[in-house]
Amino acid sequence: MLLFRSEENVRGWCRERGIPVRPLVRLDQLWQLAVAWYENRLTVESRRPAADEMVAIFAAVGLTGPFWDPKADAWRAEP
Repeated sequence: MLLFRSEENVRGWCRERGIPVRPLVRLDQLWQLAVAWYENRLTVESRRPAADEMVAIFAAVGLTGPFWDPKADAWRAEP
């Protein structure tokens, strides 16, 4: 995971290295994702979310599209 100040910095970094820009996650989204993903981690019922639960967790923090679908075989770059 790499942290950048802005989306513009990400695009410049990728352009300089000739690699495509992957879906981006803001720090607030990352925090919300971690809270949701690990909310029951210290309980007996702790388990990895099922694929549909993953999609719902991702969507709740604003992460949508093919990249965030664990059942997708591949992701396409979104404009």
